[in-house]
Amino acid sequence: MTALALVSCNSKETSKYARDTFKADDGTEITFTYYGHASIGIEALGKHIYVDPVGENIDWDGEPKADLVLITHDHYDHLDTNAVRILTGKADGYRKLDVGTVIEPFDKVSVEAVPAYNISPGQLDFHPRERGDAGYIITIAGKRIYVSGDTEDNEDVLAIKNIDIAFVCCNKPYTMTVEQCAKVVKAIRPGIFIPYHYGGTDIPTDIDALRESLKDVTKVLIRPLE
Repeated sequence: MTALALVSCNSKETSKYARDTFKADDGTEITFTYYGHASIGIEALGKHIYVDPVGENIDWDGEPKADLVLITHDHYDHLDTNAVRILTGKADGYRKLDVGTVIEPFDKVSVEAVPAYNISPGQLDFHPRERGDAGYIITIAGKRIYVSGDTEDNEDVLAIKNIDIAFVCCNKPYTMTVEQCAKVVKAIRPGIFIPYHYGGTDIPTDIDALRESLKDVTKVLIRPLE
């Protein structure tokens, strides 16, 4: 895949929350705002999409109201009904799509729900396949953005292709090791890889080792998503 062109990067010093703006082939600007861990905002075509907006320390009142809130699953670090209420006016104003579902919520925007589940012994109960937890492929102006949700390197994830930007989780015991995450990125081969949902457990995530292992595979951007 040809990656989106990075046109600007605002640090925490110049913006309340870190963000990047990319430009699609037709000139559409796509801005990602990083609220930490698994919480991402996406602004494009005059619409504001949030994926798993969570965080009692985030000033959600100061952020743009949501046109769409996507939830990957209902764990506390992915579903915050107070944040959803502030962003949408309703505590249940979010969508959790069934795996395999494709919607077109706006012009030039589509969302596909893809599987997210554990496969390692001892971890199957965290995100069991039968529960139907999701990741999302969000296509905006022809550019495909993958947000993995909580998953491991299962066969469904490894089969994902044609991704421009991939947000892939990396923290044990709940999601993937550095080695598993690298395996997924090498299989998907996105134009840009942004690790997210990393750290935050008693098992450290060696983010530098992850970046080093992928330096010849794709462009790796480290953002405040620990």
